[in-house]
Amino acid sequence: METITLPLKYKDTTIYCWYVPPPIVKGLVVLVHGFGEHSGRYFPEVVPTLLDINMAVISYDNFGHGQSGGKRGDCPSYGALMGLLDAVVAKGKALVPDTPIFLYGHSMGGNLVLNYALRSKVKLKGVVASSPYLKLAFQPPTWKMTLGKAMLRLLPHVTLSAGLDPSGISRIPEEVEQYKQDPYIHDRVSPMFSFPVMAAGQWAIDHAAHLKTPTLLLHGTGDRIIDYKGTQGFHENAAVTTLQLMEGGYHELHKDLCSKEVLQIISNWMKKSDYKSILPKDSNGKGKN
Repeated sequence: METITLPLKYKDTTIYCWYVPPPIVKGLVVLVHGFGEHSGRYFPEVVPTLLDINMAVISYDNFGHGQSGGKRGDCPSYGALMGLLDAVVAKGKALVPDTPIFLYGHSMGGNLVLNYALRSKVKLKGVVASSPYLKLAFQPPTWKMTLGKAMLRLLPHVTLSAGLDPSGISRIPEEVEQYKQDPYIHDRVSPMFSFPVMAAGQWAIDHAAHLKTPTLLLHGTGDRIIDYKGTQGFHENAAVTTLQLMEGGYHELHKDLCSKEVLQIISNWMKKSDYKSILPKDSNGKGKN
């Protein structure tokens, strides 16, 4: 697997961005990770699955995540999250022009790719949203929400513990342990990161009828972090979505007991159409001979 690190800066923030091409490129997947984690966690399962169906993959660590710059768990604004995703899409298009583009987002990444598909004019072939962060599976205490909204006005970039229970990510104990031991994973969140993402999740549900890009939605009914009923609501409001609920599945379906089935569903869905094959480009943007 050849991994090419790409230079990327969003305003003053250095962003860790990478690209992995298969021998023949039939499509490009822009992969967006979830909150508190990083893009490197998709190498064991997701990236090989996409390469096997001749999909090139470009991904990045979001603001304040992984190997990117910025305060852990903070971002400039939701608009900046959209702007950074747009910059990565543009970088991918420059690497493999005239290639079908897919977005693939997990959790917070699912929130971002669905909102991007609704708000952007970029032509997309398809969207995959895994356990998209549209609605929390639990109701935070009223006092905490009130305090958080006040901080959003007064101290929007102060970070506190997100309070995520790692046991909710997978039914596989080894996956939970790896999550706990990963040095790039953090449990910090600022009001600027949390409240706008929550608002955008509800906005996406309310505006799902305007979605024009074919979209595959996947969610586990046992997810204790993000409510699968929010994903159901998005699906019910949209006309171009396919919903796959995984009975009892936890939050990270690609690292759960049903991972093989989930990855096969994604692979089959992406293979539905034929794509124009092109030779991949090297890190300088030149076609390989």
